[in-house]
This record gives sequence, C-alpha cells and structure tokens, in this order.
Amino acid sequence: MFRILSIYILLNLIFSTHSISNVDIKVRTAILQDYLSGEILYEKEPDRSIYPASMTKIMTSIIAFDLIKSGDLSLDDKFIVSEKAWRLSTAGYSSMFIMVGDEVSVENLLLGIITASGNDACIALAEGIAGTEEEFAILMTSKAKEIGMENTNFSNSSGINDPDNYSTVKDILIMSNYLIKEHPKFYEWFSYKEFTWDRTGGDPITQGNRNPLLYKNIGADGIKTGYLAVEKYSLASSIKRKGRRLIAVGSGFETKASRSRESTKLLTYGLTNFDLIEINKSDRPIDKVDVWLGKQKYVDVYVNEDIYKTIKKAKKKLLKVVLKYEGPIEAPILKDDIIGKFRVVYSDELVGEYNLLAANDVEKVNIFTRLIKSLNYLIWGDV
Repeated sequence: MFRILSIYILLNLIFSTHSISNVDIKVRTAILQDYLSGEILYEKEPDRSIYPASMTKIMTSIIAFDLIKSGDLSLDDKFIVSEKAWRLSTAGYSSMFIMVGDEVSVENLLLGIITASGNDACIALAEGIAGTEEEFAILMTSKAKEIGMENTNFSNSSGINDPDNYSTVKDILIMSNYLIKEHPKFYEWFSYKEFTWDRTGGDPITQGNRNPLLYKNIGADGIKTGYLAVEKYSLASSIKRKGRRLIAVGSGFETKASRSRESTKLLTYGLTNFDLIEINKSDRPIDKVDVWLGKQKYVDVYVNEDIYKTIKKAKKKLLKVVLKYEGPIEAPILKDDIIGKFRVVYSDELVGEYNLLAANDVEKVNIFTRLIKSLNYLIWGDV
C-alpha cells in the first residue's frame, strides 16, 4: 500500500527581463549576489585580500545596531568627542565635523558615519561604546568571525589605511547580508542622500551621500563607498526592484566614474541575465497527502522556510519540484511530523532537499471505524 508520489508544481516567476550573454567588469575584484536565493551570479577573484576602506563603516554601524537591538544602547545616548576623534576632522579625512567636548547622540553619530562617511564620528562612537577604538576593533573582528567573514580583520573603526585592516569582497558581501537581514529599518538609513549636522562654532553643514548609485534611477538603496590610494575606489551596493534585491561588492575601480559605471553594469547584468523563482513560501501549504485511518482523509503539507532559486533565463524550464513520500500516511499525525522530502531539481540535478512537514494534527479513528476501513481495503482496496 506504500507508493512514491512525484508531483510537479507550477513555479511562480517573480521577475523577468531580457537577457544578455556575458559581462566584463573593469575592476580588480568583485562579486554579485541575488539576495533572496543567496546565489552568486558573478565573481572575480572574490577571495583576494583588499583594504576595505570606508566599507569598514558597515561593521562599525552593525556593532551599534546590535547593541540597540539588545537594549544595551539607545539612539538618544550621548558620547563626548575626544581630541583623537576631532583630529580626524582636521586632517583632510571625510568628516562629520564634530568638535572636542561635543556631546553627540548615537543617532547623529550613526548618520554622520553612514551618510557623511565621517571618520571622526566612527572614533567617537567606538570610544563611547568600548572605551577605546582598539577595543572596539576587537568587537568588530569578533562579530566578523561570528557571521562567517573568514578572511577579515579590523584594526580601526573607519577604514583608514592600515595593513591590519583587511577583508575580501566575499566577506563584505556577507557583512552586507547581515546588515540587511538583521537590521532592515536601520538599513534604510543607507539610502539617505544627505545629512545636516548643526556643528559647534559654525553654521550647520549639509553633506551628501557619496554612493553614486543613489542618484541614478535604478532602484539603489545602499550601501557604502570606499577609497584608499593603495586600493583605489570600492563600493558595496544594492538595488531592489519588484521585490528582488541584488547586492554587489567591488574593489579596485580605477576612478570614481568607473566605480559608478561598472557597478551599475554589474547590477544590470544580474537583472537582465537571470530570473528569480519563488519556489516555496513557508506560510503556504504545498499540497494535500492521503491519510490512512485518520479522522481526515488528507493532511496539508508544507516546508517551513522560504525557498528561492536564481536561474539563467534560457534555462528556467529545466527547474522542477518533486514531493517524495510513502503514502498514504497512517494516522495519528502531529503537526510538523516529517512526511517526506521536498526536492528541487534543476537540469535533472538535485539542487535542494527539504523536510516535508504536516501542517496540522490528524487524529486516528476509533477501533470500530478502523476495522471497517481495514475490511474495505482488503475487499475493495479502498482506503
């Protein structure tokens, strides 16, 4: 009475555009990811060591966001600006223009870091949280290791030139994913195009966001630029269109103009060459499965996670989904009992396998009903 059942499910295409053949990105190292599926669409020496420059400030912000989320820090908390922090605003670095002795809120420091790329704000925040910038850098590196940034070390909070402050575009991508997933509301701050600081001893100063993609009509909403003479120009960027997000990281662009142009080209390549397929949503039943000796004839089944797959446009017909189980399933059944397997197959190759779960309880019928059903099955083959 057991059988293997394979069901081909109609997949929901949630994004589609015209395709181009390939792309040549003029940059030393780069990576492109489709955020929901997690799949890498392009990479060029992704594990090559880089100096992350101001992309370091993404982690500086994350440390603060994590503390705010845990209740150990408030946006209204104020930190006193040290001479060390102030000196960066007078040394030609990108600055928020805070002054020694200023009491600046965490919120303003974060906006000064994210929008104005203020190195002075980084040190003020780092010292306020950890006591010294050196101790804060230890927190940054520890967090990097925790989230899977295997080839990264942070030695300062701003990304100013230091051989011990290094990473890879792959690790910057991991960090960007963490920011977007864990702090979606704060991530919106990375789309702000300007920040005004009412500085001490002078008129308010308004600075624009240095991310050039925010000023293009391509759906960009973050995240951070960088520049060092030894590294040239870098950019972690993200665009979101029709519910689909792409994240790109590049380092070693020769000029500001090429950083903007080549980053746009890379993101456009992802949009125009690949489709994002929604295979499963965790809050929706997938199908009904026959039940044996249950008070219900069927049980709804589901997979408890969202599943997406990114595929080349010419290949989307090669994607299919298979439900595999031995059925009918004998009652009693409890919610979240494993019923079978949910398999994703692409070009006849298994690319994903997930537990197929019962969406609800099914009680067993009483002994008299079980006897009648058993007799019917023996005589008629009717379950």
